[in-house]
Amino acid sequence: HSVSRPSPNLAFVPASLPPDPAKVEELQHFVSNSRRLFVMTGAGISTESGIPDYRSEGVGLYARTNRRPVQHAEFVCSASARQRYWARNFVGWPQFSSHQPNTAHLVLRDWEKLGKLHWLVTQNVDALHTKAGSQRMTELHGCTHRVFCLACGDQILRSELQEHFEALNPTWKAEAFGVAPDGDAFLTDEQVCNFQVPACRKCGGILKPDVTFFGDTVSQEKVNFVHQRLAESDSMLVAGSSMQVYSGYRFALAAREKQLPIAVLNIGPTRLDHFASLKLNSRCGELLPLIV
Repeated sequence: HSVSRPSPNLAFVPASLPPDPAKVEELQHFVSNSRRLFVMTGAGISTESGIPDYRSEGVGLYARTNRRPVQHAEFVCSASARQRYWARNFVGWPQFSSHQPNTAHLVLRDWEKLGKLHWLVTQNVDALHTKAGSQRMTELHGCTHRVFCLACGDQILRSELQEHFEALNPTWKAEAFGVAPDGDAFLTDEQVCNFQVPACRKCGGILKPDVTFFGDTVSQEKVNFVHQRLAESDSMLVAGSSMQVYSGYRFALAAREKQLPIAVLNIGPTRLDHFASLKLNSRCGELLPLIV
């Protein structure tokens, strides 16, 4: 490939050694032997695009702050929780929505074009795989670029909602103290208290990002669909995920049950390390381009 690759942003990437040539060869062998590769990605594939993850040692959100993402029940039941969520999201959105795919996203798109990648499941809500051009893909936890009404189900683009926020809050201003993995910015309660949140334009209902918040579950229909794609696959590659969240981990358990070979590419330990066929502690954007 003579395609120019974006240079990585390493501010949120944990320290790691350069790829071990022997391990690279093993991964090459793994991918070459796969005809219908099932790939699952997590926050670790997007850190090189400048988006922090939650759990990485030293650089993840949990390591750097005591901030925790909004819980589903809290968002649905509390108007003040929604006001806080949307005010912070409003401030963080211009930066979060401007992030671009990195080399790892582009490599996986190329594997799909070559017919090597059968299906991609991402646990990320950042739309970077879509921006890269991946099509055979399921966004397991949804996407922050879409918003829907909890009452009538009407969907709008998050960029459109940003305009509604601006119209409702013409004089409201706040400086953010850093941004979280889901685009949430850090604000004080004083900054949030005057922020106006629009209702659904069709029915006046509550607007929510089209993402699975912590404490919520992925729809059974989506889970079944992903299981079907896994059943059609002959191997599984996990890239940039510690697989701590069960919604993704269940598919690795299913792959193990089917006795599919599993390769894991992640800096730091994962829940799969004891049964994966291959484990590599490297940056996704550094290692994946080496695989032909």
